[in-house]
Amino acid sequence: MTLSNHTPLRLLGAMLASSALVFTQTPSAAPRVISADLHHVRGPHSKVFRRCIGAGRANEGLRADWQQQLALVQSEIGFDYIRMHGLLHDDMGVYQEDAKGNPAYNFQYVDQLYDELLRLHIKPFVELGFMPSALASGKDTVFWWKGNITPPKSYDKWAGLITALIRHWEQRYGKEEVRTWYFEVWNEPDIKPFYTSTLEEYLKLYRVTAEAIKKIDPGYRVGGPASAIPFRFEEALVQFCAREKVPIDFVSTHAYGVKEGFFDETGNRGTVLDADPGAVRDRMVHSRELIRNSPLPKLELHFTEWSSAYTPTDPIHDQYHQAAFILDKIKGAQESVDSMSYWTFTDIFEENGPRMTPFHGGFGLLNYQGIKKPAYHAYRFLSRLGDTEIVNADKSSWVCTDRDGGIQVLFWDFTPIAPPDRLNDQVYYKRDLPPAPKPPVTVDLTNLPDGTYFEQVYRVGYRQNDAYTTYLDLGAPSQLTKAQVSAISSAASGEPSASRIISVSGGRFQFQSPLTTNEVCLLVLRKM
Repeated sequence: MTLSNHTPLRLLGAMLASSALVFTQTPSAAPRVISADLHHVRGPHSKVFRRCIGAGRANEGLRADWQQQLALVQSEIGFDYIRMHGLLHDDMGVYQEDAKGNPAYNFQYVDQLYDELLRLHIKPFVELGFMPSALASGKDTVFWWKGNITPPKSYDKWAGLITALIRHWEQRYGKEEVRTWYFEVWNEPDIKPFYTSTLEEYLKLYRVTAEAIKKIDPGYRVGGPASAIPFRFEEALVQFCAREKVPIDFVSTHAYGVKEGFFDETGNRGTVLDADPGAVRDRMVHSRELIRNSPLPKLELHFTEWSSAYTPTDPIHDQYHQAAFILDKIKGAQESVDSMSYWTFTDIFEENGPRMTPFHGGFGLLNYQGIKKPAYHAYRFLSRLGDTEIVNADKSSWVCTDRDGGIQVLFWDFTPIAPPDRLNDQVYYKRDLPPAPKPPVTVDLTNLPDGTYFEQVYRVGYRQNDAYTTYLDLGAPSQLTKAQVSAISSAASGEPSASRIISVSGGRFQFQSPLTTNEVCLLVLRKM
């Protein structure tokens, strides 16, 4: 249905509510039981999920709406680091040369961006690229905004730029602050769309960059190769650094959960989800094994990009399925990585140019209008888990406690669904996709302190904090009115679906819940 500018919000709410589906079918399979004894502590709950988040390019970070969305993300989730492309691109104005070829540096735009990041309590995971055109050896570019992907015409001038930039940050923010940052050399040099030269040339670029940084302060952390393809550049860089005594502190690489589709600069090539449950997760686990068996076994491992698909035109990013995908991969990989940076926090992302519709398969946790997608709620739920993890044999859940006596249980169903034959994600995941019922879940907790608790239940699934399906209900308009934005935001606000006061005696608590495919449920008990 299509709504006019004058549709009353009360009527709109009723229309949306009337379109909801209620599942009454009960599957015949045995119930799923999540059992946990609160006296059996596993240890500190991993915060790998919030270690880093991605963004498109640096210049987008100068926009007011980008900064407003990051402020929301930081207030409700709170990531430690943010990584983005294009810090050295021409639209950031960092580098020029005079008529005699002498370098001139300008960091005013960078200052504006980094000042805002630090004000929002998020540190830069600095990706050093792409090449300023005045310093580039060629004219090859990538993306709508034309990032230069060629090596420097002068490695001395490149080292001079890196040195000037680091010195500037030292002066502005202090050495102690800069020592907490990460410096990553380039982005995906192992594929031609991002780097026109060879592995050998990348290793030279890495050496010059790393040595320039470490000459300023050996405590500054540098690494790479931010590779797209497993595992050639990762292994080559580690072997090179070990052999040549080149400084390296971490390996960085990327992973996406597709089985078909390649680099997609224009957004016109299709992708197909990899329904293998080990997709992404196994890539992360194996990268850790490679480092462990390398000459430098203690290097940190950072996945500085990951998601279900590598293109910002895959509607699975908007669907409710994405929440369970995120939780499954974090649960499976968190012990193998030092960070896994979801790509990206916002749909304000212009690799293919400005997008023409409010939901277009963008990478973001939030869409253009700041509407919270299911992916956002997955991270919000994770951020609500307490600092202590309880032993729990169920592989698709966490049981945690906090210092105030609260208990949180986060569980989900992950059922990866590849499009049927001859369809791709761009066709299949653009649709309204009702789920199938799964076995009900029983949460059985023992050794709780007796007393009164406030119980809240939060859900993400089909028509539950499901912004995209609500958008489809509205007729998938190419532009949204203020009333439509308000209605979709309200339907995807993340408010609890149920709340009540309960009493615990004898140290035992049980909770029963229905579940459907790719549904996520967060149970929160707060001691009163």
